Amino acid sequence: MEHGYFMMPLHHTEKDYHLSLEEDMEAIVLADELGYSEAWVGEHYSSAVEQITSPLMFHANLIARTKQIKFATGVMCLPQYHPAVQAGQAAMFDHLSKGRFIMGVGPGGLASDFELFGVMDKDRMEMMEEALEMMIELWTTEPPYKMHGKHWTIDMKEWTHHDIKLGYVPKPYQDPYPPVAISAMSPHSGSLKFAGSKGYIPVSANFVATWSVETHWPAYCEGAKAGGITPNPEKWRVARSIYVADTDQEAEEFVKSPGGAYDYYYEYLFQIFERSDYKAPFVANRNDDPAKLTPQGIRDACTIYGSPETVANKILELRKRIGDFGTVLYAAHDWQDVGAMKKSMTMFAEEVMPRVNSKLDSKQASAG
Repeated sequence: MEHGYFMMPLHHTEKDYHLSLEEDMEAIVLADELGYSEAWVGEHYSSAVEQITSPLMFHANLIARTKQIKFATGVMCLPQYHPAVQAGQAAMFDHLSKGRFIMGVGPGGLASDFELFGVMDKDRMEMMEEALEMMIELWTTEPPYKMHGKHWTIDMKEWTHHDIKLGYVPKPYQDPYPPVAISAMSPHSGSLKFAGSKGYIPVSANFVATWSVETHWPAYCEGAKAGGITPNPEKWRVARSIYVADTDQEAEEFVKSPGGAYDYYYEYLFQIFERSDYKAPFVANRNDDPAKLTPQGIRDACTIYGSPETVANKILELRKRIGDFGTVLYAAHDWQDVGAMKKSMTMFAEEVMPRVNSKLDSKQASAG
């Protein structure tokens, strides 16, 4: 099993923006040094708490500072842009990173961004699918481009000149284009059904409880069946909030510390769920009453914490419950305690994942 890094990110409302960006970059440099396979970074324009406005620009600053980690967008919100803008920027980034790029896309997930870009009442899933289809067509066909969609139109009939290659959109470094990923944060996700129908990479968010994540792979497989595709669980990325300490008690005290990095993270998300009247998908247990949901209930349902041995066992238990998956994504949290957060990331890579893979290897050997 691979291990990657998943960053929304969420920082305290009073934290300096520049410091937040510096710490986010430092975290990914550290993840690269520790052998994390991927770094997923989200995109938000109108939240001071999670304000990486361009994951591609953010990642571009890290290409020369890292050696092996792949850069993933988690996600680019396609309804907010003209498809040609994202196609051109993604293709250029793929070249700059020499193919260390996974293109995660989605319909968006932040209501204030929907309002900012004027897409609140639009069919954002439909817009995402149309934009992605146009991006791929731009990359896999030759000009003059002619695409008439419901939301966008591209028609290069006047200014395509082949002799000087005017009217040409750049093609990516990876052939025919970067791997595409789709994220999910709802039970029985329609986004994952779409991903399955195309064979794209499925990604399960870290802030949904295990019962909801259990529904994601069946949804993906349903889509794959409709698309005539054989689903491969090795593609599936599952993000979790994780904290590793020397002892179970130390880890529990850190995670449950009032106002601490993990407690604040879920308190903030709870406020968004409550104000949007959208708590049902995030209850701790299937069929729980959404009215009784608390920030602590989400935190405790979504966070894996403990000593290296305990965390390894919890990841294996998660895998047993939801099914096989190829990569566990360690979710980023604010570095209120820099030393503790760096230590947790290090212990996860150097002590937890070797235990996980050793036990998986032993199990496979016994089965064989």
